[in-house]
Amino acid sequence: MTAAAEPFDVVILGGGNAGIGVTGPVRRAGMSVAMIEARDLGGTCPNRGCTPKKVLVAAGHALHEIEQASVHRIAVGKPRLDWAALIDREKDMIKDIPENLARAMARRNVEVIKGQAAFASPTTIRVGDRTLEAKHIVIATGSKPRPLPISGAEHMITSDEMLSERELPGSVIFVGGGVISLEFGHVYARVGSAVTILEALPQLLPAMDADAVAQLQAQSERIGIRIKTAVTVSSIQPANGRLRVTFIHDGTEQVLEADRVVNGAGRIANVDTLRLEAGNVAQTNGRVSVDAYLRSTSNPIVHVCGDAVPTSPQLSPIATYEGDIVGRNIVEGPRYRPDYSSMATSVYTTPPLAAVGLTERAARQQGLAIDVHVNDMLGWFSARTYAETVAWSKVIVERTSDRILGAHFVGHAGQELINVFGLAMRFGITATQIRENVYAYPTFASDIKHMLGHG
Repeated sequence: MTAAAEPFDVVILGGGNAGIGVTGPVRRAGMSVAMIEARDLGGTCPNRGCTPKKVLVAAGHALHEIEQASVHRIAVGKPRLDWAALIDREKDMIKDIPENLARAMARRNVEVIKGQAAFASPTTIRVGDRTLEAKHIVIATGSKPRPLPISGAEHMITSDEMLSERELPGSVIFVGGGVISLEFGHVYARVGSAVTILEALPQLLPAMDADAVAQLQAQSERIGIRIKTAVTVSSIQPANGRLRVTFIHDGTEQVLEADRVVNGAGRIANVDTLRLEAGNVAQTNGRVSVDAYLRSTSNPIVHVCGDAVPTSPQLSPIATYEGDIVGRNIVEGPRYRPDYSSMATSVYTTPPLAAVGLTERAARQQGLAIDVHVNDMLGWFSARTYAETVAWSKVIVERTSDRILGAHFVGHAGQELINVFGLAMRFGITATQIRENVYAYPTFASDIKHMLGHG
């Protein structure tokens, strides 16, 4: 006998940043909420992604600082990183996150259900032996590594394994030149691993400004990372206790061997087990069709947020932002639309690449009249003081309105300064106003006025 369906106002599929973001508005409105999570509360970012990865990135940054110590007239010996102990530190720093989030959900009176969810009908969800009937269903199931159609792809590992393996590999090949490959690649290279990145497209980080990527690529190669673009990987096979990668580059077949081969080809929405067809949720190749309010185009009681949204950047702050929008739209009706135009992002290499808004190419493709301010700041006093190995900026300004359209940094505390430009874009602060502001000195921020042409 089938158990009766349990009624809820909102059923959230996924307990990551996006799903948690939904709970605030709907619980404040007094709605009943169930959250279904198959793994750990918090999802990928705090448990298997950006948060633990940043622990490794911080270690890589410390090694970079040690490398530059002689510039400051500090004599140091060759550093030695205990990789196993670093992995233990990373695990220790994140171990309490799921439990802390469980307490937070309990305080909000959100019922958390452990299990794998799937649609049973357009209004019902099955999880284990329970059926939940919902007025609103939220798909917040995050993403998973993109599968690659390569012979031997099963031999590749993902960031999950990189964050868990206590033995440092002597050599690593990344298939794909995205954020994961560059961030982990910088850490591995600084620790002493031989690192190669193979990218199918002509440019690493293809969504980023080409000039900024060129600066980052030069720095990556400076620390010993071997980079090949416009590559077609044909096979990955075990050989002599290692892995042999065969690929085509510049029209010739080449072979490399490494201890580890990593899938660095990005991530796709994790929706293939949800039985979307049973929920009347339209999708194409795993990309759920959503309207401007993040609702399913075919079943408007279904909302989507976070990495499961096919059209927005897969970033944890954006997941939280989208979750809050979905929550408010559930409470108030479809009123709120996401706006991604002023959201900053960073690639946490050492030095980092940071960006917000349009690339120069995108601005020109839109036919906008623009002024492009490009600065190699390596000779500037602030860059020399901190012995920066790269300090570069590009700011794109619309000539007629004086609005900031985009900003791109490599080094020079760009991961922090980029937020100034995002703030300016969101609230209409002009390039002239940014230039005329008085900044604390001496800081990297005090160079902003010079980045815009004159100070």
